[in-house]
Amino acid sequence: MVGEFWDNFRHNLFKPLLLFFYAGFLIPLLGVKFEFPYVIYQALTIYLLIAIGWHGGEELAELDPSSIGTAVGFMGVGFVTNLCIGLLAYGLLRTFTRLRRVDAATVAGYYGSDSAGTFVTCLGVLASLHLAYAPYMPVMLAVMEIPGCLVALVLVSMLRKRGLDADGNSEGEPGYAPGAGLPSDPAVAHRHDLEVEDEEKMALERGYSEHEEHQARGRSGRREGEHIAPAGAGQPGLLSKELLHEVFFNPGIYLLFAGILIGFISRLQGTDVTSPDDRVFLDLFPGLLCLFLLEMGMTASKKLKDLKVAGPSFIAFGLLAPNVFAAIGIGVAHGYAMLLGEPFDLGTYALFAVLCGAASYIAVPAVQRLGIPEASPTLPLAASLGLTFSYNVTIGIPVYIEIAKIVTKTWPV
Repeated sequence: MVGEFWDNFRHNLFKPLLLFFYAGFLIPLLGVKFEFPYVIYQALTIYLLIAIGWHGGEELAELDPSSIGTAVGFMGVGFVTNLCIGLLAYGLLRTFTRLRRVDAATVAGYYGSDSAGTFVTCLGVLASLHLAYAPYMPVMLAVMEIPGCLVALVLVSMLRKRGLDADGNSEGEPGYAPGAGLPSDPAVAHRHDLEVEDEEKMALERGYSEHEEHQARGRSGRREGEHIAPAGAGQPGLLSKELLHEVFFNPGIYLLFAGILIGFISRLQGTDVTSPDDRVFLDLFPGLLCLFLLEMGMTASKKLKDLKVAGPSFIAFGLLAPNVFAAIGIGVAHGYAMLLGEPFDLGTYALFAVLCGAASYIAVPAVQRLGIPEASPTLPLAASLGLTFSYNVTIGIPVYIEIAKIVTKTWPV
């Protein structure tokens, strides 16, 4: 069995999709003078989300009515699972790393969510292996992205009640200064504005893309000329309209649900857009996914430098946690299948494992910018992109597929 596992793993490790990721990862390391245009990255992201949603919506329209209860129940299970994973991540980070409480809570939110990029990559791998999966899994992608946002917001809200200073330090942490807020000396405030402006320029010089530059701003998330508010002052409340809008209507979730609804309604009306000979949503998908992974490889490689200050325990968390969380996901999915007495397709296990083992880099960062400006803007992305995403799309997905095979063979439904 070990020999079969190794052969399958080695075969999956060198799929063209992953080779493009490797190629992109090497570009910054080798000093290749190449920058991936950000507008093209945006276009690829839009295309992939709508393509996944559209195809998933058409499949949902053909779902047997008797399977609707199974699908809805699995979505609820997935939501609760990622909620528990976020809380577990916070406990592990507080136990094994030296992160500040606010940073540990924010990183936990990233891991309590999921990753559209990892999900898309897993779809590509499953297609190349001709493995089937449940048609409602794209909906699971949207549903399981929300728990991480809630985990981060609730944990940070609890920390604020206990007392956070303007820089996000809790009582007992180095640099804790309760009551620190707006500088009384205008010259000091102006000097701080200049420091923030210098940080933005340095971020751009290091080759950050536009969305990364926003993350690279000062911890307060301010533009030049804005003032520093005391911790918690003027920040959106836990259930504020702004934060709820970011959680439930961020661009990724909106585009995914829009594609699902369009595909669902189109199929009900008899329109079959993603037919077997469709050139836009099927034929172009693998090639555009390769370009997406090329850019993601470059971004992940650039993020590695931000881990220098995080410490080895945080690096170990970013590489080991996906395996723990994905294994939990496979166990939960199989337990649900045994409870129902209905076996899942192997691809369903793999996708659910990815949804549990991945970390957000789109939805939760948007919520963080709005609701958790005290937290570090670089550490969570360094872990989710530089470590966890890189691990999942290269080693993790093949490993999860093999684990799912072992579990389903050892404990058949």
